[in-house]
Amino acid sequence: MKLSLAFASLATLVSQIPLISAHGGVLSYKFGDATYQGFVPYNTPVGQTSIQREWDTYNPITDPTDASLSCNINGATLAEQLSATVAAGTQVTAYWNAWPHTIGPVMVYMAACPSGCSNADTSTLEFFKIDEAGLISGDLVTGLWGMGELVQNNNSWTSTIPASLASGEYMIRHELLAIHTSDQPQFYPECAQLIITGSGSSTPSSSYLVTFPGAYSASDPGVTIDIYANENETNYTIPGPAVWSG
Repeated sequence: MKLSLAFASLATLVSQIPLISAHGGVLSYKFGDATYQGFVPYNTPVGQTSIQREWDTYNPITDPTDASLSCNINGATLAEQLSATVAAGTQVTAYWNAWPHTIGPVMVYMAACPSGCSNADTSTLEFFKIDEAGLISGDLVTGLWGMGELVQNNNSWTSTIPASLASGEYMIRHELLAIHTSDQPQFYPECAQLIITGSGSSTPSSSYLVTFPGAYSASDPGVTIDIYANENETNYTIPGPAVWSG
């Protein structure tokens, strides 16, 4: 009986390996020369210390109106939550797990936390986009996408925090949107907390601000798209607002 249970447990673990390897999230961040480890999913949040908000699964969010779209499931503040102090104008690199999907856009957002990020309900924050990359070259099926470039760059993505951004507490939100399936989009959002320093005084106008959920809908051409039905198409509309560069 014990041997049978052992084989059953092994079979369960093996069955999860393709799922975990096929999906994922941000494992660590680099701001200039400083590196911060991310939250470790599938482990208890008790005792974990990170600048990243809690996220509990490698699985995607497939509904653009899902309540967890802001910072993944469950997006909670950690008991030992940290925030990285970063100067405006600094480059930030997000390191993802080994990532097999290469079709879809990469998007990076930030949001001010008026009452402090550790107290923030991320679904109420107003995010602005600071970086994006969609279809870079070629057609929808065989072309180079932002996600393909991320994979080529050792599963990492580097952006620059706008140099003129006003100082204060901010959430940074990295997101991949995998559209390699014809039936539903796959959103992978991750959030981390920052304290931005510097002499900048700029903030985005309301036209750049969105909430999650609310920024996307299933009717957006870049969200619910069958790339295989339009394989020769060479244009793609990245969802969400325009990029604010400061």
